[in-house]
Amino acid sequence: MGKGLLVTYVLWALGGPVGLHHLYLGRDSHALLWMLTLGGGGFGWLWEFWKLPGFVAQANRVQGQKQRPGEGRPPLSFLRFAAQVIVGIYFGLVALISLSSMAHFYIVGLPLAVALGVLLVAAVGNQTSDFRNTIGTAFLTSPVFYGRPIAILPISLAASITAQKHRRFKASEESETLSVRLYRVGLAYLAFTGPLAYSVLYNTAATINYAAETLGSFLSWFSFFPLLERLVESVLLMPCRIWWLLVGDPAFNGGQFQEWEKLYEFVDSFQDEKRQLAYQVLGLPKGASNEEIHRSYRDLVKVWHPDHNRHQTEEAQRHFLEIQAAYEVLSQPKKPRASWG
Repeated sequence: MGKGLLVTYVLWALGGPVGLHHLYLGRDSHALLWMLTLGGGGFGWLWEFWKLPGFVAQANRVQGQKQRPGEGRPPLSFLRFAAQVIVGIYFGLVALISLSSMAHFYIVGLPLAVALGVLLVAAVGNQTSDFRNTIGTAFLTSPVFYGRPIAILPISLAASITAQKHRRFKASEESETLSVRLYRVGLAYLAFTGPLAYSVLYNTAATINYAAETLGSFLSWFSFFPLLERLVESVLLMPCRIWWLLVGDPAFNGGQFQEWEKLYEFVDSFQDEKRQLAYQVLGLPKGASNEEIHRSYRDLVKVWHPDHNRHQTEEAQRHFLEIQAAYEVLSQPKKPRASWG
């Protein structure tokens, strides 16, 4: 039976963030991805509004006309590659929080989790990739920064590059009943959320502490890229801000909510720490005016511009980048801290 565009839009509106419309269209990998990321943080779900006609047309193609392996190669997609890297990092972070106590985690658990995230994105739509090569690359890359959360980044990058290199169209498959598909998707969903839910509910304090350490490591890494760091902060704080917006002034009293409030404050405090460091780099007191910030920035740029310091190029380049980053931070309006009652 053909799939209807109107039904697809209705399911997209009612349950899009959990992938109902993708289940209807037979896009199980896409549905699972949306379940685990809540529609790509909501952005992917909204962006799909213009993509649904194409999804419906693809679902309605005659099975004999579907692309088979060897009949061509999918075009290279930067968007899919970026999504693979991001989801790989996301899977790695979840594994760090929920499974880091297992033996040989950084050799086995972490690369496997990251690679599965990359492969999930690779399997969206009518494409897929080579399972063995992607998993193998993740395991070979895992010794890089061994024992440190930042190892997630090179693993995800390497696995995503491999998945793109071995991308191919999916083979035609016999249609399965809805119950079988739901069973498979449900098992995958439980495998992802089960360990995390157990860790959060039964070992809340340790989970929060480890999450804070992991987030701190990542925010420190991204401090060299102010725009990217602000984006990462916004994504990390989004669940707390959405909750606060929905319930108003929650006045958390439960022990677990207080722990999550500490995590929110921990991440939010990075903005203040960055501003303090930026004032030090520009040689200004805290609370300096915009004119003072601009004047100090202009003077320091003249002093440390690499073209004016050819005898000490490396040092000048380092100072120049620090000055640029500090000015970028102080040029942004200070965000008010949320009040939790």
